[in-house]
Amino acid sequence: MTNTYKKCQSCSMPLKKDPNGGGTNNDGSKSAIYCSYCYQNGQFKNPDLTVEEMQKFVKSKLKEMGFPGFIAGFFTKGIPKLLRWKK
Repeated sequence: MTNTYKKCQSCSMPLKKDPNGGGTNNDGSKSAIYCSYCYQNGQFKNPDLTVEEMQKFVKSKLKEMGFPGFIAGFFTKGIPKLLRWKK
């Protein structure tokens, strides 16, 4: 199976930037959908997180990394459209 997702479908981080190469599924295989910060052993690390909380968290991380607020806001705008958050 080829990785059709370029970014984590929970937080939007580029999967190629994940130091662990992606989250892990129940069987220990790498997830092609979620990063290691969001997903381990087939489960979300923060299952009760809301999409708004995720956006706030990612925005603050981007600002910590030196991105201006408006850029961080732009990058987090698409988070509700990711697989994890689609209803």
